Parts: sequence; C-alpha cells; structure tokens
Amino acid sequence: MKVLIVGSGGREHAIAWKVSKSPKVEKIYCAPGNAGISQIAELVPITAMEFDKLTEFAKKEKIDLTIVGMDDPLVGGIVDAFEKEGLRVFGPRKNAAILEGSKAFSKDLMKKYNIPTAAYETFNDANKALEYLENASFPIVLKADGLALGKGVLICNSLEEAKAGVKEIMLDKKFGSAGNEMVIEEFMTGREVSVLSYVDGKTIKTMTSAQDHKRAKDGDQGLNTGGMGTFSPSPFYTKEVDEFCKANIYQKTVDAMAQEGREFKGIIFFGLMLTQSGPKVLEYNARFGDPEAQVVIPRMKNDIIDVIEACIDGKLDEIDLQFEDNAAVCVVLASDGYPVKYEKGFPIEGLEKFDDKEGYYVFHAGTALKNGKIVTNGGRVLGVTAKGNDLKEARANAYEATKWINFQNKYMRNDIGKAIDEA
Repeated sequence: MKVLIVGSGGREHAIAWKVSKSPKVEKIYCAPGNAGISQIAELVPITAMEFDKLTEFAKKEKIDLTIVGMDDPLVGGIVDAFEKEGLRVFGPRKNAAILEGSKAFSKDLMKKYNIPTAAYETFNDANKALEYLENASFPIVLKADGLALGKGVLICNSLEEAKAGVKEIMLDKKFGSAGNEMVIEEFMTGREVSVLSYVDGKTIKTMTSAQDHKRAKDGDQGLNTGGMGTFSPSPFYTKEVDEFCKANIYQKTVDAMAQEGREFKGIIFFGLMLTQSGPKVLEYNARFGDPEAQVVIPRMKNDIIDVIEACIDGKLDEIDLQFEDNAAVCVVLASDGYPVKYEKGFPIEGLEKFDDKEGYYVFHAGTALKNGKIVTNGGRVLGVTAKGNDLKEARANAYEATKWINFQNKYMRNDIGKAIDEA
C-alpha cells in the first residue's frame, strides 16, 4: 500500500512510525511533515488545509489510504473532499468532526443524551456572558467554542479574572473566530484522564488510558500549552471507572452522533475528569491527542493499518484491540519561552542515540532540515518517549533519555508523571 499522512507534529510522527511497521505498507508520504518524519516518509510540500492539492496528489500518486492527524483539516471537511474524489481516507467527516469543532455543539449533545459533563451555559453575546458571571460561583471555566490549538480554555478564580477572560475571548478575539461563541461551565475537580478510541460509526474500541500535562511549568503552573508530556496507562483509570464510562459515556456518544445523522468514523478522544460524583466528560477531540499518541501508539500490539481499515469499512467489531502490559512516558522538549515567544533554528544534537535503543523513541514535532542539519522549528520540538515495566521505570527511562538530546534554549517540565507517586 501507499499511505499519505496529513500533518506535521509529534502525533503524525508517531502515526508514521507505526504505519512503517505494517507489512502491508511499501511507501509512506507525509504532507507537510517534519525532519523526523522525513526519515521514514517522503515529505510533500502541501499544507494540511490545501484540500484540492492534497486530493490531486493522492490521485496522481495512487494513494491507497490517507490518514488525517490534525484537527483543523478534519473540522474543515478534508474527509468529505477526499471521499468526493473516491479516495480512501481515515477520519470523521465535517458534520461529525463538529464534536471537536464546536464546544457548544458537544455540550448540547451531552445534555440531550444524558452523558455526564459539567453544568454550562453558552453565549454569543459578550454582554450577556458578563451579566451571567455576576451571579456565578468561582472558580469557573471559560471556553472558546472553536479550535484554539488546545489553548482556548481559561480557568478563572474571581469575577475580575472571568470578565477579563470574556474580553480576551469574545471582544479581543485572542483565539480568532473560535471566540465568536463561548461556553461558561462549572469548575470540576478531580484527576484528568484521556481515553482515545477507534470508532467505525457504530462500534467503539477504546485504547489504553493516558494523562497529559497541559501547563507550561512544573507543578501545573504557567500558561496552557498543546501538552508538555504524558504517561500511559493512568493508575487512576480503574476497572470501575472503565465500566462506568463504557456504560454511560463511550457507546452513548457514538450512538448519539449516529442518532443526529452525524455518523462518526475515526478517532474519538475522551477528555475525562474523575470527579467525586463520578467520571464526567471535559471535552471531545476528533483525532489522536498530541502528545497522548506518543505513549499510546507505541504500546499498541495491532497493525494500525488493520484497525484503520476496519474503521473505514464498519468492521471494527472483528478487531481484537490489544496493548502491551507495560507503561510509557513522554517528556516534551520545548523551546524556552513556549507557548508565548521563542527562537527557532538551533541545531539539535544526540538524535542518533535513539537509533538502536529498544523501547526508546524520539518523535519530532517542531523540527526542520537546514543545510542537511536537523534544527528546532517550533515551540514543542521533540517528544522523548520511553517504555518501562511500570510507570516509575518508564518515567526514569524517559528522563534519562532527555539527557541524550541537546539544543540551545532546550526547556522541559521536570515533573511529568509525578502524579504516579500518589497513585
């Protein structure tokens, strides 16, 4: 098979790596890709939102399967564009990707189908939102309705903070048109857990659990980022939690989407909060998480091509999805100053140390090739991932491996997976 992967981050590198392990695949392309992906795939200089050029390329090269890694093209309708041309593609159509594309839509869906989530109100008028806040209890959560690179969520501890947040999202348009509408919801406390799943429109198969670390600095301080590191599995995701979610959240979401005439095929990422009154949905994403993919995919035993084809063909019930009985931890190496302001273009040293190390991986996110050298080219530069027999061993291995890599302004959190100690 010839496979095209759309995207350029650490998630897409993890997908490309897994696809390269399939005996069914002889050639991988990635548009636009990055320096790490270029070692296993041919890079195509087309961006993820250039649907016409991508479909044209897929037809010309006789691509057998396209895998879309990113949220923007999915929400924008890339799957519809490929299907219209008779091309085989993995991901939800535009009318199903709205599950991630609009927080107001997903909250309303949960309310209608009785899927547990935080109490909320939706606003498209800043003055009404400000009025509502006058009688609200704090802390409270403000969410831009649309896509905001994982950064459109504000936790406000006071009325002043919340008013400033409304101004930021709806009036100053900090997140662009994502802030035309806004969700204000109750602040939930508890452990956060991510559960990724494969969906074929009717059947859902969940993957192993994971937990992301969103804040830029140690101790969950600093600004929200796209994610500074992950571990898998989560010790807080117990058998009881799994049973509750299977009965009240996972299948109900798939059935609700089908009921609404929005059949969902692809990946549903469930962001869960384990509250005192039981698990609740924080958010849905319509694709692999980044950096969750970097710890979940390496633990998956199945050939990813088999699973993806079963999703497209509505035969997921025939797949026995299996994961290794071990653990993985990913530590993101970022450019100092991320997520606000940072410099790019610094040479990266030590990547070759991962070449023959079983159970150690370096997934590229913001990298580029410059004069034959791999250089930094983004806020999140690399995801250093390691496996271990358990979480503590995987964590020790991942942090040891971060020492193998050097570049100017290298920055990371030093407490990824620290919650493991409390489990």
